Amino acid sequence: MKHFFLILIAYSFISYNISLPEVREAYKAAANDKTKVEGFFNMLSEITKKDKSTLVAYKGASIALQAKYAKTIKEKKEGFINGVSYIEYAIKTDPNNIEPRFVRLGIQENTPKLLKYKDAIDEDKQFILKQFQYIKSNNLKEHIRDYILQSSIFSSEEKKLIKNQ
Repeated sequence: MKHFFLILIAYSFISYNISLPEVREAYKAAANDKTKVEGFFNMLSEITKKDKSTLVAYKGASIALQAKYAKTIKEKKEGFINGVSYIEYAIKTDPNNIEPRFVRLGIQENTPKLLKYKDAIDEDKQFILKQFQYIKSNNLKEHIRDYILQSSIFSSEEKKLIKNQ
């Protein structure tokens, strides 16, 4: 019984000791560099749906990105569905948290149309535009701003608005 509690405490320490700025940077790197995907995935390997919704969303993104490079179509599809389930769970459990919506938006924008995962692009985009000014974390604000400024789904007017905030 003692060992069970020690393992439980150690697990809790590991999953909550992850630095969100590091996770954000790893996500950005993995989205742009195939060689960084495995490291991003490993960083979040201990995260479960019981953890903070933001970490759950990033874990989903790590699974979806990893699925992109799977060997077979079946593995790609199953991995993508699994990753998306984490992202959707994070949003369902914490619908007012901007970061899981930001993660979903990034995955949706960069997903092929044949996967049919683009339904919430407008909803997430509008949510982010409305809530951006209320983000307290400078790191998160900068992370989202960088994404918006390079994204093709935001208009030049929207980009200008975000750039000036």
